[in-house]
Amino acid sequence: MSRIDSLSGDTGVLERIHTEAFPPALSFLDIAAKFSGDTGTVVLMSGGDSDSARYNILAVNPWLTIRSRDARSKIVLPHRTVDVTADPLDLLQEIAGQYRAQLDFLRRAMPKNLAAPIAAGLFGYLAYDLKDFIETLPRTTVDDLGLPHLCMYAPSAILVEDRITGGRQLHIPVRKKGESDSYHDDRRAFFDRIDSQMSEFVGFSTDHKGFSSSFSRKTYMTGVEKIRDYIISGHIYQVNLSQRFEGAFHGCAFAMFKTLFEKAPAPFYAYVNAGDHRIVSTSPERFLRQSGRHVESRPIKGTRPRGKTGKQDRDNARALLNSAKDDAELSMIVDLVRNDLGRVCQAGSVRMAEHRRLEPYKNVFHLVSIVKGALVAEKDSVDLIRAAFPGGSITGCPRIRAMEIIDEMEPCRRHIYTGSIGYISFHETMDLSIAIRTATITGGRICFSVGGGVVFDSDPADEYEETLHKGGTIMGLFEKQNGGGPETTQSMAQPVAWFNGAIVPTTDVRFHATDKGVMYGYGFFETIRASHGEPAYVDAHVARFNRAWEALFETTPPDVTWSEIIRQVISENRLENTLSTVKITAACIEDGESGPFSANMVVTAAPSRHRLDVLQKMGLDLAVYPRPRETPLANHKTLNYLYYYLAGKWARREGADEAVILNPDGSVSETNTANMICISGREAILPASAHVLPGIMAAQAAEYLRENGYGITRKRIMPDDLPGFDAVILTNSLMGAVPAIGLDGAPMRSEPGLCSQINKVVL
Repeated sequence: MSRIDSLSGDTGVLERIHTEAFPPALSFLDIAAKFSGDTGTVVLMSGGDSDSARYNILAVNPWLTIRSRDARSKIVLPHRTVDVTADPLDLLQEIAGQYRAQLDFLRRAMPKNLAAPIAAGLFGYLAYDLKDFIETLPRTTVDDLGLPHLCMYAPSAILVEDRITGGRQLHIPVRKKGESDSYHDDRRAFFDRIDSQMSEFVGFSTDHKGFSSSFSRKTYMTGVEKIRDYIISGHIYQVNLSQRFEGAFHGCAFAMFKTLFEKAPAPFYAYVNAGDHRIVSTSPERFLRQSGRHVESRPIKGTRPRGKTGKQDRDNARALLNSAKDDAELSMIVDLVRNDLGRVCQAGSVRMAEHRRLEPYKNVFHLVSIVKGALVAEKDSVDLIRAAFPGGSITGCPRIRAMEIIDEMEPCRRHIYTGSIGYISFHETMDLSIAIRTATITGGRICFSVGGGVVFDSDPADEYEETLHKGGTIMGLFEKQNGGGPETTQSMAQPVAWFNGAIVPTTDVRFHATDKGVMYGYGFFETIRASHGEPAYVDAHVARFNRAWEALFETTPPDVTWSEIIRQVISENRLENTLSTVKITAACIEDGESGPFSANMVVTAAPSRHRLDVLQKMGLDLAVYPRPRETPLANHKTLNYLYYYLAGKWARREGADEAVILNPDGSVSETNTANMICISGREAILPASAHVLPGIMAAQAAEYLRENGYGITRKRIMPDDLPGFDAVILTNSLMGAVPAIGLDGAPMRSEPGLCSQINKVVL
């Protein structure tokens, strides 16, 4: 092999595909929900009456993962990870080809009655930025998300629902290694999850700031004018110009996916749980479909809203069908798609099967064309992708110059927006959507882009308003927060804080660059959980805050009633009826060496979700951080928190949730956000550490255990000791007590019931 050796030694040989009927006891969405919290889960759902909307597909429990960023890829196998430097599309072609060859060789591999679109293959996405491996283009935009450009999973179980017949089939690609195969383990893992109790999904929300855009109205309209100048100068015929909206995201990405699907179904809904990010797509547009040698693309150009009355609906449909502008745009893109398919299809086979079909959706009408062809014998799915990616309907025409102008105009790299989502099978089928109306949730943020095709007669104001209209589908979801949270992001008052004695907008809380708190992290903070307006353990938090004040500032703590201040901030931010996080921060301005001591003091409050609800997990996975910590500042929650922050980032890169922090002698101290309590029989052991934050929640949990017959001791614990305990409990003020369920990729014993008992008392 040119880039990788055969992977079968790690994954086993793809020997056959087991297929069985699956009972319709649960709705497809409810089944998908059970797997939605697992990395590698991909959900492809179809809604509406289009002939593209036939199948719902769930792909879970991957046995192989490909994540590529630029030319660097990681292939995650059952027992090791392989790093590869290669063109990611070449790598994709090589891996898919290995397993396709195995199925081709074994005639008995495919079930005789297989009617499903896919029974074994790869699911995931291709980011728009893969264009740079197809064409040589200038790179003038910022890749601020830092996410993979290609993310694909080979699932060990694929559930396919045919919306026409109502039938469901479960496909398990069976991999044989030595004398054993994967069938029993993979099937058991799927049905164990199906039989598990469904967790109660939290809602989703943004914060009070709502959404910000990568463009102002003025700059977007200026961009439209500049594109029109390029058209007049003969550079281009059309360019798709988009703006990206971004805001905070709290809660459950799958709940958002489910809500969108129920409100406005479309043929190519997709949910991808990629671990450190999630993709939610509501696309109506097919990019490429392959079935054997038959291929098709369905470009969309032209959109009108559905009318509020029957007459208005008919008038809007007629206006779209009679629009010369939309007709010209669609015809231009159809010519581009025909040329793309002609690169890899048999001569004379590419044809326009249908042109300007009016397709009604819940909220809009679209004009759609269908282009078909027959793939030449020596070409495969990835060759087809290379010929047509990214789709011409969302770049412009001609494509290369359009992409150059997009990079010139748009400040941020697009990532998934106008890339593709779907599957590439190991048996010559493929279905990919164009990722429009698609959101990415990562790092507590949500971002999504909306755009429109700019042509010579485009009106800049109309083009800008069209992007707002399209973006309203997603932004409208956040007008009412699920679960009784704060009011809409548009009607909500600006968030406020207590700052040095006064309630002010958070935008008025300002620190100077020369403050010691800014320059050196000279300060400290407390994080307090508040439920329905009542902060928990305020006296204990204030006592710890005052101890830090005396130790670090070496002066008398301020004489203020923190409990009352906290309640005011909660009330002013309208958080009395929800779970919230309160922070008290003290940051040094200047100390006694240069004059009278002074500090900025701030109290903030924001909506909160329990961490396990956000992760959709029963506990937290740990990884041992390789850089031990030794500092007396660990006794306090100082603003010099970079060590813990970097430890947490490292853990997430390693596929864990928390980093285990070590003492200089290599023994365990805490995690980057929590204290640890190790359970052995009826003994609760706290790790011995010269410098560790005295946890308020840890003290409450230890007291509960003491009152219920556990002995409380403090001992030196090494990382290798952790898997031997009956349970390891993590505690902090926001999440209470939660179980550790894994360490460095290996499962740990846990007692979630004990954590639940503790939380009933301490939370």
